[in-house]
Amino acid sequence: MTDFADMLDGYRRFRNTGWTQQRERWDELAEGQSPSVMVIACSDSRVDPAQIFDTSPGQIFVVRNVAALVPPFETNPGHHGVSAALEFAVQVLKVSEIVVMGHGKCGGCKAALSQELKDAPPGEGGFIANWIDMLDEARDNVIARFGDDRGHDAHRAMEQEGVKVSLANLRTFPCVRAKERSGELKLIGSFFAIADGQLHLLDENTGEFRPAPLEAR
Repeated sequence: MTDFADMLDGYRRFRNTGWTQQRERWDELAEGQSPSVMVIACSDSRVDPAQIFDTSPGQIFVVRNVAALVPPFETNPGHHGVSAALEFAVQVLKVSEIVVMGHGKCGGCKAALSQELKDAPPGEGGFIANWIDMLDEARDNVIARFGDDRGHDAHRAMEQEGVKVSLANLRTFPCVRAKERSGELKLIGSFFAIADGQLHLLDENTGEFRPAPLEAR
């Protein structure tokens, strides 16, 4: 179990190795950032995009939340954290690709499928329930396929449906729609299986996820 004292040890190693050895790179980053890829991933501690994609600081702009969800475009008052980050990435940083990465064993998707938090008050699961209700329609699709079965296949389907929901919601943003149409922006759906460490990519023409090739083409 890692505690903050362990994290401070890690910080000291970083200062003595990663930061010192890449001082020029950090000097460049101090002047600004210019990532070309935005990754929307889950907050789950097991699925760090920087580790999975083996990237260095400054290479990817990351937003993480429960179940890697993107809410639809809305203009009602409120605090729209994901929308603000998306707007910044697309309009200011001008990223050319957005990757939505779901993952196996996702607690948010499991709760969406089981609806175990449906009537929980805020502070006791209600905030999570309100967030994952974006998956209600996706849940209906999974239930139509699997019925009362809540086994591995149903959970995997729910996790992958969540990626499709986020992609669909991304396309409700006018700036995303316009840039995708013009070819300035590409949307990519992906799924990381924790058990075998394999990344799967969504073919939007078929709706199927297939393993990413392990050899460069």
